[in-house]
Amino acid sequence: MNTNGPGSRVQHVAEPLARALQLEIAEVECQGKGSGTIIRVFVRKEGGVGIQDCERLHHSLSRALDVVDPGFRGCRLEVSSPGLDRPLKQRKDYQQAVGQNIRVKLHQPVDGNWVLTGRLAEVNDQGVTLQVGRSSRTRARIREDVALPWETIVQTKRDIDW
Repeated sequence: MNTNGPGSRVQHVAEPLARALQLEIAEVECQGKGSGTIIRVFVRKEGGVGIQDCERLHHSLSRALDVVDPGFRGCRLEVSSPGLDRPLKQRKDYQQAVGQNIRVKLHQPVDGNWVLTGRLAEVNDQGVTLQVGRSSRTRARIREDVALPWETIVQTKRDIDW
């Protein structure tokens, strides 16, 4: 993200307000220009984010942005949780998903697969380790560790059984 753009300015204002409400900023998105700008602030919290958490931060952040930067007046502000199916973007997102099933889209195929699904086993400086299942000749399911360097990952989401 541009460190001087509107998203970083919003994040700078939002972080202390979120901390005071025991929330953590997961991501800030700004789309559009002028009064048509939509500011989306995604927050997370241990145990999950409730609607009251979002309402409190929305109220505080809306007032703070009006004072700090009048350029945000007229913008639409949305505060919500990231949602279960949002892409994992930051290292912390991956670390919080260790032990969960994920779906990883790749820049290049691994064993002919452009998408791998499995249990996230490890996150480190080099990338992630994914435990994928495959069938053996005896039809037994075998777990195999696949190391995926960061630069090979296009997008990662939790693999949710709805």
